[in-house]
Amino acid sequence: MRFRQLFTLAATAVITLSCNNTNMNPLLTPSGNPFGAPAFDKIENKHYLPAFEQAIKEAKAEVDAIINNPEEPSFENTIEALSFAGMKLNDVGSIFFNLNEACTDEEMQALAEKIEPMLTEYSVSVSMNADLFAKIKAVYEKRDSLELTKEQARLLDQTYKSFARSGADLPDDKKAEYAKVQEELSLATLQFGKNVLAATNAYTLHITDTAQLAGLPEYVREMGASEAAAMNLDGWVYTLKEPSYFPFVKYSECRDLREQMWKARSSRCLSGDTDNSENIRKIIALREKSAQILGFDHFADMALEFRMAKTPETVNSFLADLMEKSLPFAKKDVAEIQEYANVHGFEGELMPWDFSYWSEKLQEEKYSLNEEMLKPYFELGNVRKAVLGLATTLYGLTFEERTDIPKYHPDVITYEVKDGDRFMGLLYMDFFPRESKRGGAWMTSFRDSYIKDGEETRPFVQIVTNFTKPTENTPSLLTFDEVTTILHEFGHGLHGLLAEGSYTDLTGTSVARDFVELPSQIMENWAYEPEFLCSFAKHYQTGEVIPQELVDRIIAAKNYLAGYSSVRQLQFGIIDMAWHSGNDVSDADVAEFEKSVLEPSKVIALIDGTAQSPSFTHIFSGGYSAGYYSYKWAEVLEADAFSLFKEKGIFNKEVAASFRENILSKGNLEDADELFRAFRGRDPRPEALLEKSGMVENK
Repeated sequence: MRFRQLFTLAATAVITLSCNNTNMNPLLTPSGNPFGAPAFDKIENKHYLPAFEQAIKEAKAEVDAIINNPEEPSFENTIEALSFAGMKLNDVGSIFFNLNEACTDEEMQALAEKIEPMLTEYSVSVSMNADLFAKIKAVYEKRDSLELTKEQARLLDQTYKSFARSGADLPDDKKAEYAKVQEELSLATLQFGKNVLAATNAYTLHITDTAQLAGLPEYVREMGASEAAAMNLDGWVYTLKEPSYFPFVKYSECRDLREQMWKARSSRCLSGDTDNSENIRKIIALREKSAQILGFDHFADMALEFRMAKTPETVNSFLADLMEKSLPFAKKDVAEIQEYANVHGFEGELMPWDFSYWSEKLQEEKYSLNEEMLKPYFELGNVRKAVLGLATTLYGLTFEERTDIPKYHPDVITYEVKDGDRFMGLLYMDFFPRESKRGGAWMTSFRDSYIKDGEETRPFVQIVTNFTKPTENTPSLLTFDEVTTILHEFGHGLHGLLAEGSYTDLTGTSVARDFVELPSQIMENWAYEPEFLCSFAKHYQTGEVIPQELVDRIIAAKNYLAGYSSVRQLQFGIIDMAWHSGNDVSDADVAEFEKSVLEPSKVIALIDGTAQSPSFTHIFSGGYSAGYYSYKWAEVLEADAFSLFKEKGIFNKEVAASFRENILSKGNLEDADELFRAFRGRDPRPEALLEKSGMVENK
């Protein structure tokens, strides 16, 4: 029985339809598509609610059958049976909540608000069922005499601890209180995400004066014109979505417009109809309450119990140590850019909306490198083929595009993934922004891998990004950062596609939060390897391979602003821990609280009326609460892991086979630190990240 994080995503209130005939519901009947792929061409909003109602009914019946089984509790009739209970519900939920992120509308958002309490009620009714827990406990207490396989023993251990964590051992009055808290929490996180999406979509910068386009590269102008045309407006339109916002503030010579855009994005959900301040206070209070009901001092103590870091003290020490080592380099980075800007006519102190602009100018001068120079070599189609080809080289996988499998949006590309003759799964790739898609990039799945009754079911993996759309004159050209983004998300995808094992609870990305970024972040390293870059980076017009001098500049600029970037990432982790470590925030002014937390590590001005927290979806409506440190934690792991590829060869098949065997395929079969030691032969070296980032003082 698996309750996925995707059951806590954004929604908004609108009336929905119903479809009572479950026999005609494409979410409940076999699709007839190759591999049983979802019938996206037949699924309509009216199908979701009845599908959830029926799937919950079936799931409850499956759980009741376990509870009412008169036989003595065993691994097979209790633990394994429970692992497979509710599979239909997982399938329906995966489709609905993933599409609510990638291809939503107001009706779907309304449905999410209606469905979320249903799922919470079901989850709580199972996880707090005293009779069910008694059976689980009975099996757990005789675990040493059961002669279980390693996988079965792990599932038993994880199941018992999960139920204990979910309140199964609580007295009845506390169970009711905990259930109420969980329902309120699920709705609050939904509302948070809904507000962020609404605030992001609400802002546009409409330009009709060509003078206000000064400094913008041609591709940014084309993008603005395309956005305006889509809105039936003259001129150019820029939004707060990543592909539009970041190039604008990086290149625009109009400082007042950069300031306007930066402040609009940095003040999202801090006031007005989409204000998330009260949501934040409510979410924190509910998380604290849920942790304390379960016997923990604070939410962070509970969240970290089963992660590699284990305790808030370990996380805070990790963040503080890295911050201490990063801060001097960050201050040097900022001072260098301040000096450069002043030399080139800028007066006064650099503000946040100046930093990207002047740092880009300095990078161009220092390394003779800019995005405009590189983008022609990173046509999306070529990059996509190269990334898939890298998996072929390392792991022997092949990818065949399938046009006979329904898609949820015309932009989606679908691949059949194979290892020799073995079907490994489907890969759905969705690259371009739209109003129905939230910002950012992510990987998830429509179906996970498992083996039941001797028959293997392989996963359906989804990768979603927000890259610049093609225009009438230009294909989709990626920035170098976007090249690393697709590698990153594809690393998550490989973690899902190469999963091996019988139980969804233990396969694929079902690992500790501070370990899950290792497979993704390690993939980014190949973007800086000349042998890989030169295999695909070709000018989209001339076919010319990227010149070696440009490759050399990319590598030379790899650690440009490494100190500043490290501090910014660490600050996000520090903000996260500050919210979730028991600080009294019941009456907190969100912006002021965040400002006080960031003041000791400030390297550039903190602006009144702005804050990251109100739009920080990772920690308030995603799965990274008390876990944002995981990105930096995993950077240490991947820096050390990739050093073995560097030592043996970046395409070394033996190293790749070991990484697949010990990391990618294992899922949660063993503790993360054991998996890392199995691959690397030792514990990770924290110094590996500092060395990779160039943050080592010269002696």
